[in-house]
Amino acid sequence: MRWEFGRKSDNVEDRRGRSVSPGLVGGGLGGLVLTLIAVLLGVDPAIIDQIAPRDNGYSTPTQTTSQPQDDMGKFVSVVLADTEDTWNPLFRQMGANYREPKLVLFSDAVQSACGYTSAAVGPFYCPPDEKVYLDTSFFRDLKNKLGAPGDFAQAYVIAHEVGHHVQNLMGISDKVRSVQNRVGKVEANQLSVRLELQADCFAGIWANKAQKARQILEPGDIEEALNAAASIGDDRLQKQAKGYVVPESFTHGSSAQRVKWFKTGFQSGSVDACNTFES
Repeated sequence: MRWEFGRKSDNVEDRRGRSVSPGLVGGGLGGLVLTLIAVLLGVDPAIIDQIAPRDNGYSTPTQTTSQPQDDMGKFVSVVLADTEDTWNPLFRQMGANYREPKLVLFSDAVQSACGYTSAAVGPFYCPPDEKVYLDTSFFRDLKNKLGAPGDFAQAYVIAHEVGHHVQNLMGISDKVRSVQNRVGKVEANQLSVRLELQADCFAGIWANKAQKARQILEPGDIEEALNAAASIGDDRLQKQAKGYVVPESFTHGSSAQRVKWFKTGFQSGSVDACNTFES
């Protein structure tokens, strides 16, 4: 991936190296247990707010405004800038303003408006503070444990989380969670899958626009992204963890679904093509 000469975003908060202690979340230990259960099930940490509200005493940590100086930090900053350059004009075309999300780099654990979260959760988006949270050690796991190496695979992960921010701004996330509160577990899981697949499609739109704007792609890059999408499919992860697959419990989509929707976004470059809820 040709990223070195790209614009760097000013919306990166570098909290790496800071120690964070869990506070009283949703009644203390009970909230922490719920968070750990969510991690094991692959649930978006923000959803836990609906079960056990976070401590209202949350305060935003002091932000680091200086640009990260290491290669990984620079890479993340350039990818985030490319997502900004993708979604700002698309929102203008829709007659709306795009609020650029912050991306927080952290080590081991982080405190957000969604509560105290371990790096074991992986990258996540927190709707209340409109921030993407990323411990870059996840990229080592993506390569070594999930078999999805490559910088474009890493960029896909960032673009996917930004896709959740886009859903939040468009009101899609709120509508889905409202319906989830009124249906059974299986139906709620199916809606989660649709939400995740749309974020994959939005990541494909980013790849399409960034390629047209800056010719970022090198041979094998799209294959890296597709491999990453397949590697974090529910069916593959369940097979690795349990030895069998339970489709009714899927929350992110199968490998084939994730690959399909990333390709849909990449090939079309259109938000209209990413309606995963009617397909």
